Amino acid sequence: MWLSLVPIALLVGMLAAAVQLFGADASYGPNQIALVVGTGVTGLVGLYRGLSWDEIQEGLVAGIRIGLSPILILLAVGALIGSWILAGTVPAMIYHGVSLLSPSYFYPASAIICALASISIGSSWTVAGTLGIGLMGIANSFGLSPAMTAGAIISGAYFGDKLSPLSDTTNLAAACAGVDLFDHIRHMLWTTVPAFCIALLFFLFNSEEAARAPEEIAALREALASEFNVGVVSLLPLGIMLIFIALKIPAYPAILLSTLVGCGFAAVFQGEAVRAFALGIYPDSQSPTAQGIWQVLFGGYQGSSEDDALNDLLSKGGMSSMLNTVWLIICALAFGGVLERTGILKQFLDAALKRVRSTGDLILATVTGGIVSNILAADQFLSIALPGRLFSVAYDDRGLDRLNLSRTLEDSATLTSALVPWNTCGAYMSATLGIATFEYAPYAVFNYIGPIVAIAFGYLLIAQKRVVVELPST
Repeated sequence: MWLSLVPIALLVGMLAAAVQLFGADASYGPNQIALVVGTGVTGLVGLYRGLSWDEIQEGLVAGIRIGLSPILILLAVGALIGSWILAGTVPAMIYHGVSLLSPSYFYPASAIICALASISIGSSWTVAGTLGIGLMGIANSFGLSPAMTAGAIISGAYFGDKLSPLSDTTNLAAACAGVDLFDHIRHMLWTTVPAFCIALLFFLFNSEEAARAPEEIAALREALASEFNVGVVSLLPLGIMLIFIALKIPAYPAILLSTLVGCGFAAVFQGEAVRAFALGIYPDSQSPTAQGIWQVLFGGYQGSSEDDALNDLLSKGGMSSMLNTVWLIICALAFGGVLERTGILKQFLDAALKRVRSTGDLILATVTGGIVSNILAADQFLSIALPGRLFSVAYDDRGLDRLNLSRTLEDSATLTSALVPWNTCGAYMSATLGIATFEYAPYAVFNYIGPIVAIAFGYLLIAQKRVVVELPST
């Protein structure tokens, strides 16, 4: 165990040093270096234990392979954001949103909107990458806290993701525990609903008035209308995206198709804006429409209007904006893959089980296993699957229904994944919403209240379903 702690202690120390030396910029290179060094030291531990370099490399590659789908989705979302800004979809969401949503209830309303959307489509990532972008823009228009807004968006998105039968994590948790999907969802209501209610109360009591004066908001709406066509037609790409998801088209092709729809809408309905954008970068362009759309897909939108607030609001997106996050994900998954291959991760989880003396201890060990796996393996799917496999026998031995296991896996591994900067989920949310993970984490109330509620219910023996043993008839 002491040898296993060496790469972990080194990583934690280097990450702490990175934050101390570079502050908010730690995720733009320093954290990646810490993860690469940690991966190398973990590999040395593996060699010392008798593994060959080929076996270690196999674990490293296997870890990265897990992240290929999230990386593709991340790049596609970067292109989607750029195309939807140029298509007028994001500007229209902001334009109409500031009229419909009041600052006095904006945070709880954002959480509820994202929760309903996420239940419908089963994807917290998709909700954050579509509705979340618009809600962040509306919050910035009002002058509200971006970190609080991101926390509300993530809280709502993960609440819906947990309870949706279309969610991949919900299906995975049920499968790992070997329970019925809908029984799993019903059993999750015990902890999920109280945690979300606490989050909504937090957002309601922390609501605030708009920092911008009404005339400033009116001026921003006027600037949006002068730069883009903000009619209802510009909102159609969002509706089409939701239809794609409702038809159960997987996330990556659905996002790519929605990006192409955004490009088409930009060419047809935002012709002047597209040409102005392209000519602002390439004054001698012979095909400004094609060049503008192509540019926004890889480089994002760069505002050039006379309104600086509008430029700051809309200058984002593009595949290139996601490359630093991709770098972080690859480094983190390489570390997690080697950690699993050398047996270090399993060793920590086994150690947690040795201290189990009661039902509450078992729930605490499961929650701890999910959180530790999210931190070390950097992927929520692995953080569900590995503790799910290792802890299932312990639930059987204590006469506890495995529905308790599947629920606790979601309460820990699913929820806390968005709170770890180098986890695929934390990196995605940070890159998509434009807020550092450590900045929004204190406000993602549902994501850290959920594990606390699960542990409390474990020790209080609330909703801990037991296996019913049928006695043979005489």
